[in-house]
Amino acid sequence: MASDGDERVTAAVLIIGDEILSGRTQDTNMRDIARYLAVLGVDLAEARTVPDVMDEIVDALNALRSRYDYVITTGGIGPTHDDITADAVAQAFGVELEEHPEIMAMLSARWGGEVNAARRRMARVPVGGDLVKNPVQGPPGFTIGNVFTLAGVPAIMRGMLEDVGPRLRGGRPTVSRTVRVEGSGEGQIAAPLEAVAKAHTDMSLGSYPFFGPDGYGSNLVVRGRDPAQLVEVVQELIDALRGAGIDNVREVEVA
Repeated sequence: MASDGDERVTAAVLIIGDEILSGRTQDTNMRDIARYLAVLGVDLAEARTVPDVMDEIVDALNALRSRYDYVITTGGIGPTHDDITADAVAQAFGVELEEHPEIMAMLSARWGGEVNAARRRMARVPVGGDLVKNPVQGPPGFTIGNVFTLAGVPAIMRGMLEDVGPRLRGGRPTVSRTVRVEGSGEGQIAAPLEAVAKAHTDMSLGSYPFFGPDGYGSNLVVRGRDPAQLVEVVQELIDALRGAGIDNVREVEVA
């Protein structure tokens, strides 16, 4: 995979499914995709969740694929009537769907030569698309243009990502460091955090409060693409916090 220096490479995630919006299923795919892309130097710049409604999927997909380098969709490629992601992707690209012979062969082998209408739905791929390998179970996903269409089941989706990664053009990977502040609320740390953030607009500084039986505070995460600069900014942030009278501050390792 080629690296493009300081060029920012962006991606969006389109999560498809009524079950996500209803709360019946908790989505973890966006988190896993974001972590995977960060290692490759690809920034996850936007995420949307849409229902199993054709027009809404098509509209969201067209908006995202025109704005970002890559779009990854999850969900809606199973055998049931409401699995319409393949139809929506084909419509967005203005192409027909076709039964992919490789997927048909896989389904035939799995089901002993008998592939009913529901299962055949999983073999449909937009004309001009390529397959995305599925090392876990079931049929593969597919890709067309700058769109990668993956399964919604988290374990299967993560397996498919391994075939997506080598196809992406990577930028410089983002690295992060975490400063932990204990016993101070966000209201106390807001001013020094904002001052450091304004002084380094090429970096990302975020505050993530925590509460628990052992106390409260915030994890301040500093992200950037220059490791040396990151070290300097972390120290600058620690100094700014201590200068504001916040002493219980330390850098921590985060898995």
